[in-house]
Order: sequence, then C-alpha cells, then structure tokens
Amino acid sequence: MPEQSNDYRVVVFGAAGVGKSSLVLRFVRGTFRETYIPTIEDTYRQVISCDKNICTLQITDTTGSHQFPAMQRLSISKGHAFILVYSVTSKQSLEELQPIYEQVCQIKGDIQKIPIMLVGNKSDETQREVEASEGERLANKWKCSFMETSAKMNYNVQELFQELLNLEKRRTVSLQVDGKKNKQMKKKDKLKGKCVLIKAIINLKMSSKMSTTNNIAAARRQVSKASAELMNYCYDHAKNDPLLVGIPASDNPFKDKKPCTIL
Repeated sequence: MPEQSNDYRVVVFGAAGVGKSSLVLRFVRGTFRETYIPTIEDTYRQVISCDKNICTLQITDTTGSHQFPAMQRLSISKGHAFILVYSVTSKQSLEELQPIYEQVCQIKGDIQKIPIMLVGNKSDETQREVEASEGERLANKWKCSFMETSAKMNYNVQELFQELLNLEKRRTVSLQVDGKKNKQMKKKDKLKGKCVLIKAIINLKMSSKMSTTNNIAAARRQVSKASAELMNYCYDHAKNDPLLVGIPASDNPFKDKKPCTIL
C-alpha cells in the first residue's frame, strides 16, 4: 500500500494515440488539442479534498511507448489509482492494456483495494472496433469500473475522475473542496505574506539608518536580507499558486527554483 501523503496520485496508462493526454488536459484545463503530440511523461495537479482536508490530485500522463518499462513500474509503485485508456476505434489498443493491468496486479498486490477505471475513449467516433459491451465484459473480468468518454466532446470526463475517486475506500477523496478550509488556507497564506513584508520593511529601514552612519557594508547586508526574504516568499507562494495548478511540472518556472541566499 502506498504511503499516505498530501498528494493523491492517479496514473493514466494506454497505447499511443488513444487520447490519454486529451482526457487529462480536458479535465485539468478544460481544453482539447486537435493535433497529436507524443508524451514521454507529464504530471498535472489539481486541488481536491482528501479526508476533509485540502490536498493535491497528481495526475501522471504516461508514455504510450513500451520503451520505458522502468518508468512504468515506478509509476505503478507510486500510484494510488489507475486509469487504463483504450480507443473504441482500435481493438489493439484494448488488447495492449492486458500486460499493463497484469503488472499493476503484480506490483500493487491486493487489487481489490486499488481504484481502477477501464476507459473507452473517442466514443464520438463512428468507426468503432470495440463496442461498449466488450469493454464492460473486460472490466467485469478485471473487477474494475468501466466508462466510455470523449475528450473531444467533453463527455464523461469530469465524471470519470469523480468515479475514480469514489472507488477509493482507504480514505475519503472528492473533487469538491471544502470552501471553509480553502478560505482558512488562503487567510493563513495572506497573513504569512504580511509578516514577510513587515520583516522586509524593518530590514530596509535598518539599512537606511546604517547608511547614514557610514556603515555601508551592514546596510548592504540588510538590503540583501530583505530582498532574499521577499523573493523566497514569492517563489514559495508561486509554486502553489492557483494560476499554476494544472500546468505540467516541467513547465512550472518556479518548480526547481532554489532559495535566495543572503550575500
């Protein structure tokens, strides 16, 4: 069983071109991308409620290639829940999920406690190779839930992720965030920001006094300290800024930003 943490990790598997990234992007950003861009691995984040507390839903969009088995095993070992996606226009994409499902069973052990959704994407397409009844039969065999979706038409996308969270029995997880706790979190963050600003102002005032007494070196140190405190707060705050939620970790300019040091 994965360790309890502030993150709830969902891993999305499926063959190349079945629409894994389209489903995730539609859910996180509300957008649909017409052109196909192969994925190595991207991670997206969304704020959710977990055991009545605010936590982060971390969605890992995996590669459709079989060239990275070690990466696939690592994703499974870290995952709390799994979405197995195939395209209703490709029977082969459904068949390719069998070894992935078997590996999830092998690594996670007691599969009955693991939320798994079998998803037939591109349900808006008319040229089907897989009927809904076939997907349902396989889901019953695997003892997991089943749903057909269309990322393009935004059909059953939100419902997919909510149903997946509903399957979690080890803790209470929901897409609905408690408004009161969300406000408390924002208030706490706002107070923290005010404290940082007050400290910075005090340091700047001290530097001004020192400069008048010709203690230039000490004045510079106080300015450096004030600047570092402000910049560190900004970087730390920006990592969890709501405007950056849903942006892949690789695209977040603040993800790997190192703390400022006092010169």
